[in-house]
Amino acid sequence: MNNKFKVSTAMLITILIASCGSNEENKKPVAVTAVKYNTMELQPKQISGNVQLPGVMQPFQFVQIFPKINGFVKNVAVDRGSAVHQGQVLITLDAPEVAQQVAAAMQKYTQAQAAYITSKDRYRRMLETSKTPGTIAPFDLEAAASKMQGDSATAQGEYASYKAAETMKNYLTIIAPFDGVITERNVHPGALAGPGAQNAKPLLVLQQLSKLRLEVVIPEQFATQINEGDKVHFKANALPGQEFSGEVSRSSQSLSDKFRSETIEIDVLNPDNKFKPGMYAEVTLPTSGNAHAFVVPKSAIIVTTERKYIVALENNTTHLVDIAEGNQSSDSTEIFINLTNGDKIVTNPNYRIKDGDTLAQ
Repeated sequence: MNNKFKVSTAMLITILIASCGSNEENKKPVAVTAVKYNTMELQPKQISGNVQLPGVMQPFQFVQIFPKINGFVKNVAVDRGSAVHQGQVLITLDAPEVAQQVAAAMQKYTQAQAAYITSKDRYRRMLETSKTPGTIAPFDLEAAASKMQGDSATAQGEYASYKAAETMKNYLTIIAPFDGVITERNVHPGALAGPGAQNAKPLLVLQQLSKLRLEVVIPEQFATQINEGDKVHFKANALPGQEFSGEVSRSSQSLSDKFRSETIEIDVLNPDNKFKPGMYAEVTLPTSGNAHAFVVPKSAIIVTTERKYIVALENNTTHLVDIAEGNQSSDSTEIFINLTNGDKIVTNPNYRIKDGDTLAQ
């Protein structure tokens, strides 16, 4: 029994020693010799070309029309699809109490103005009489002047109230703020309209369609390469076989925090209503490349679900270095990487290469 125990113990010790020796061997760099690897030295270079991005047509001007004051809808002069001009009457509201407020304000102003005219005439008469010494006491003259000034201020205040009431009355007539097309109507005569709640629908929606904005969202890596005035080409998905051109009209000049992208706009003239708001387009934009990039073959980049990287070499030892991509051509791509000019990389790496391996030359 004791002999068996001794033999088992010896075998266990032997296995542990062999295992430790195997682990030590695994920790040593592995020489990868099964594949012939090609290398290149990094050189600053850039790729100029084009990038295709999706865009969407938007009206150049867009407004949801809500009433300023409460009133019953008396007349709706337009409907969905109506072309309107700036200043054209769209909706007329009826609110008798507003007309009464205007009349009351006008009456108060008339009374205040009459009082001012009276006090002004009285002061002038007293001033003329006071030229004869002893006829008018100085205090009475000053009191008349103060009364005239007070009546003047009262008249001006009542006039302002009258004009304000008249302005409120003008809000009963809703007019078009610009030329466009009514694209939505949500009201009919007889309805009670007023300043809407937060989720209330607008009475009308007016869009300018003779000129549109083609909005394109630019990823961060291209944001510095596209400038106002650059020529662009685009195709509308709803108009196959046709290509259109334009230029970058404006940009947001900032990146959104959520998507890390910049929005640019291309003005699109639309006199024949060929384009519709909401249409999607494929936009081709010129890119100038980045002077701080390196250009490598696409085969040099390894892409996994977690990262993009290249294999750099230093004294035949491999280092896996993460990259960010820029412009691309058919077989090459710009990369941004924490390496310097002249550093060597592998141009045909594979997943079997690990960090710290030795590539045999």
